[in-house]
Amino acid sequence: MINFWTKLKKPFAVLAPMENVTDYVFREIVSTYLPKPDVMFTEFTNVDALNSNGFEKTIHRFKFSKNQKPIVAQIWGTNPENFYKSAQIAARFGFDGVDINMGCPVKAVIKIGACSALINNRPLVKEIVEATKKGAKKIPISVKTRVGFKDIITEEWISFLLEQKIDALTIHGRTAKQLSDVPANWEEIAKAVKIKNKISPRTIIIGNGDVKNQNDVKEKYNLYGVDGVMVGRGIFTNPWIFEKNEKKHGWEDYKRVLLKHLELYDQTMHYDKLKKFFKMYINNFEGSRELRSKLMMTKNVEEAKKPL
Repeated sequence: MINFWTKLKKPFAVLAPMENVTDYVFREIVSTYLPKPDVMFTEFTNVDALNSNGFEKTIHRFKFSKNQKPIVAQIWGTNPENFYKSAQIAARFGFDGVDINMGCPVKAVIKIGACSALINNRPLVKEIVEATKKGAKKIPISVKTRVGFKDIITEEWISFLLEQKIDALTIHGRTAKQLSDVPANWEEIAKAVKIKNKISPRTIIIGNGDVKNQNDVKEKYNLYGVDGVMVGRGIFTNPWIFEKNEKKHGWEDYKRVLLKHLELYDQTMHYDKLKKFFKMYINNFEGSRELRSKLMMTKNVEEAKKPL
């Protein structure tokens, strides 16, 4: 097995999989025009859609460039056979790893027994992990999860996952019920590290929750013993969050990257989908609110460039 996780310099930092955020264009912007994370993940990709008539509408989620490597395909669902087939597709496409989503707290996916609902269905989890391993063959398998569904059950749940001998495990320091409404519980993540040292020492542990800058990355590594950290919403408040030696960045820096994002998005996707990113670039300076309002009213890239 070629396990890239074991070759990363610690502490490493990865960009979280985020639905309707970490699409091909956003990853290309981050990997080319901003400080690049050590690892990237795709958006959530449904295994049933990949293995049905919905394939053509779904496979774009597996598009990536060489700039974005190492990159991990994140998949979700409940059907072990489709996890097997989806892992085969990911391996064939050249992904560096496959990640199973067992953490998303969205009600619609919980209702069908997927993602964080799997915390309460260990027999199915076992089947899914085994099927994904078989499909992926020579690339590593990881899981992204939380410390519990309604209640914190770190020791019980994380022990079970580590017994499956997965290659990497990302732990979000909140339960599914808590969403992101409370501070991440890094003490529980530290508990998971201790469990890992006993059950599966070779498994890489990634902590997730409230990481805002490089100081946070180093602090989490030193205080809690994780191998690396995952950054999600933090990139929206600090696009340069993966910059090893932090610098101050003014409006011209933000503007330069925004223009690149506009151009690349216009070439590949529907313009309106880009608008959710405006606050990431236009924020916390005089006149930012007014400028964002103008951009939200625009209908295409050429209109958006005018007020910039």
